[in-house]
Amino acid sequence: MLFKFKSLAQEDDGAVTVDWVVLTAAIVGIGVAVVSSVQTATVNLGANINERIISYTE
Repeated sequence: MLFKFKSLAQEDDGAVTVDWVVLTAAIVGIGVAVVSSVQTATVNLGANINERIISYTE
């Protein structure tokens, strides 16, 4: 029984899967942060353009 636990502790077959899951989660997190940042800047730019168009038509 002790031998089975030692061999299980030494196996690293699932380590690559864990690495890929962590990398994928990091990429998704960075993507969400970038989209959030771009969305905020785009909304602000749209509001500025709207204000200028309104000021030109008055």
